[in-house]
Amino acid sequence: MDDATTTLFGLPGLRVIDVHHLDDGTRIVDVVTDDDGARVCPHCGVASTSRKGTAITRPKDLPYGDDRIMVRWNKSRWRCRETGCDRATFTEAIEQIPARARVTGRLRSRIGAAIGDAARSVAEVAAGFGVSWPTAHQAFIDHADALMTEPAPVRVLGIDETRRGKPRWQRCPATGKWVRVDPWDTGFVDLGGSQGLLGQTEGRTAAAVVAWLEAQPPAFRAGVEYVAIDPAGVYAKAVRTQGLLPNATLVVDRFHLVKLANDAVTQVRRKVTWELKDRRGGKADPEWANRKRLLTARERLSDKSFARMWNAMIDEDPSHRILMAYIAKEELRRLLETVEAGGDPHLVRHRLHRFFLWCADSQIPELVTLATTVDTWWPQINAFLETGITNAGTEGYNRLVKAVKRSACGFRNTENSRRRIRFHCTRRQRAAAHQFSC
Repeated sequence: MDDATTTLFGLPGLRVIDVHHLDDGTRIVDVVTDDDGARVCPHCGVASTSRKGTAITRPKDLPYGDDRIMVRWNKSRWRCRETGCDRATFTEAIEQIPARARVTGRLRSRIGAAIGDAARSVAEVAAGFGVSWPTAHQAFIDHADALMTEPAPVRVLGIDETRRGKPRWQRCPATGKWVRVDPWDTGFVDLGGSQGLLGQTEGRTAAAVVAWLEAQPPAFRAGVEYVAIDPAGVYAKAVRTQGLLPNATLVVDRFHLVKLANDAVTQVRRKVTWELKDRRGGKADPEWANRKRLLTARERLSDKSFARMWNAMIDEDPSHRILMAYIAKEELRRLLETVEAGGDPHLVRHRLHRFFLWCADSQIPELVTLATTVDTWWPQINAFLETGITNAGTEGYNRLVKAVKRSACGFRNTENSRRRIRFHCTRRQRAAAHQFSC
């Protein structure tokens, strides 16, 4: 064969000597070793000059076009003549095909990238490249371990949970009773940089968060200045653990506060419907027909749409509780919008007073509960108004986490799950590192 065929084949250390087709279209590529380093003894590092025989191996390689390629490597077996070397004989090996390897290095790299970068299932990639599931999975492990790094110190840390699987029932070994197990994972995200998902821990308890943070270096914990969370008491308890994050300030996410207000509006609307009609709402009921308008921000409603909703609620609800809940929601939104003014203290106090006064005067239990929640979390809410830090980035990575879980059709091994998820959620970091190196 000419050098052009060897160049086209493109596997360093091998030279193509023949190519022919089988009846099913498979290309048989016969190659020989074209690397003097292949006859170096792997034990003592001395090149051998005594050939003992030949061996034929068939390592799997990348496909070419629509037809399968079968590589047939005719390699030599050498004797090691060095005195004191325990290795009697050895066969040739190159960088892309080490000793006893059954898959070329470039195929393993392609498999690892297909699983990790594209978030495809291991079974799908293994079937596409004609290898076994363990081979494809190990290729991804090697690919991920070579690229992923340990978390570096961060300034803003985001904490949130994602469901790991469906709830299931298990028998408690201590009591013998059946208990409901609701599996969750808590994720830690770099909100101030490009590191993405820093790691995960099993469970959504304070103890789980404390254990993950304690496993990090002291420099990592000391560098955290802000921690963004949902209004979750277990996460706040973990962050407030004495000496765990000495320089951290808790910040509550804006989105979840608005969601609490929307939930209060929905609860009031449903309660009013039951009291007036002794049934749940339907298409013929104005409060049900306007349920989406009640949850939409005022500035996103046209004047005509707002007037239609407002007049319908006045006519349908004589107690006006639905509209009172809607106004409370809008007052909370106005309070949170002071972040755009840099958290001006005078404006914050004014709108906070209006919100508390409205909820108290309404005497609606759902609004009183909402006001109590805001009062309980006020230091963390005020930290958001001053800094503008939100947990939106963490929610975005939660979407990627769920995409990986769906493509994998679930995980049985938590270590495999965390590796796959973190690799997929650190693409920005690897892209930035690659751009910097270029």
